[in-house]
Amino acid sequence: MYTLGCLFGCLSCIWLGDKLGRKRTIIFGALINTIGAALQASSYSLPQLIVGRLVSGYGFGHITATAPNWQAECSGAAHRGAAVMLEGLFISLGLAIGGWTNLGMSFHHGSVTFRFPMALSGVFSVIIMLTTLLLPESPRWLTKKGRVDLAREVLADLTATDMNSVEVQEAIAEIETSLALAGEAKLKDIFTNGPLRLLHRMCLACAAQLFQQMSGINALAFYQAKIFEDYLGQTPRAAKIIAASVFTWQTICSPIGVLTVDRFGRRKLMMVSALGMGVCMAVVAGGSSQPDNTASVGVAAAFIFLFSLFFPTGFLGLTFLYAAEISPLSHRVPITAMSTATAWLFNFVVAEITPIGLATLKYKYYIIYVAINICLTFPSVYFFFPETSGLHLEEVDAIFLDSSNILETVPIARRSRAGRNRGSIDEAKDEKQEVAQIERGMPAP
Repeated sequence: MYTLGCLFGCLSCIWLGDKLGRKRTIIFGALINTIGAALQASSYSLPQLIVGRLVSGYGFGHITATAPNWQAECSGAAHRGAAVMLEGLFISLGLAIGGWTNLGMSFHHGSVTFRFPMALSGVFSVIIMLTTLLLPESPRWLTKKGRVDLAREVLADLTATDMNSVEVQEAIAEIETSLALAGEAKLKDIFTNGPLRLLHRMCLACAAQLFQQMSGINALAFYQAKIFEDYLGQTPRAAKIIAASVFTWQTICSPIGVLTVDRFGRRKLMMVSALGMGVCMAVVAGGSSQPDNTASVGVAAAFIFLFSLFFPTGFLGLTFLYAAEISPLSHRVPITAMSTATAWLFNFVVAEITPIGLATLKYKYYIIYVAINICLTFPSVYFFFPETSGLHLEEVDAIFLDSSNILETVPIARRSRAGRNRGSIDEAKDEKQEVAQIERGMPAP
């Protein structure tokens, strides 16, 4: 029920996201999530609990569909990846808190075992509402709404420059040019290509989220304790401890992606992670096939931990980042809303089919995810996903504007980044020459 609520929350952002703006949409989502948490924590009947789950998910859907856009639009090209990838780190931290809370509740009896965790989620929603009020609105959304002076102020604050500086003026000009090229935004546009290649972009954004959810992470995350208990021979208490430890380990590993996404790029991280997760799932399948063999069980458990290193490095926060980067400002909200809704849809699908898959296929169920990661995700990223690191969002727009089919974007992006790097090197050389001439007492050219 919760994931379905998230799905509907994402889809409603198609209409609400640009009307309310990034900040107010997140605050609205957090408020709804708080109401849902209160309904769940105070439940005395199953229908009330179900309604609470739906309401809470509906609110959280607004947050997941909007926060990556807000982060990407407020970040510079050099550090945009790290800024949005931090979202993945905190998702992992939330899962770890949930895992240890679940373990703690296993020592208690009665309604507190579900009331306390439900109420705890509301506390974090209140924190989101209060802290979001203190942060700036997206300068790109402000420009889109004609509030250019305020957008200049925000950009000046974010770049630590004056609002009349060349850097701020150039950024505003790029945003306005991008909006002018797009024209009036209509929802139906994202289902056709046209010169902006909106359908192409939406398919890439949705595919990235599909690959994330079908990597096998939710088969492990939702049923980790059950897997350790029923298929790897652990006691119920030990299974909960190991499951919580996996989420803690994932949190510890999440900074790897944060620190490398802008250095090595989006494509490399996704491809390495896809291969790594595929290999891990293959070993988990092999180890799980011999549940009576202590060594095999130990190897399977170890590779579940290793899987939790690869996943946050290339897929946890990165797919949200990528969807925001490849979407033009004019249609960013509907495209990212559709992509995040895709994530929640397949989150729901995996949650529903995994118990059936494990019961009928047993260890062979993991082989499905081996095939998806290695045979589908890896080649798809290699051939179809253009690199976006180091480029302004408006420069990413140009990659799609200059392409005429799905195979052209990768080489166009490669040339664009190479040209940008050469320009940066030339600028650095010119600066060094000017400094050298000034030191020799000669006028700079």
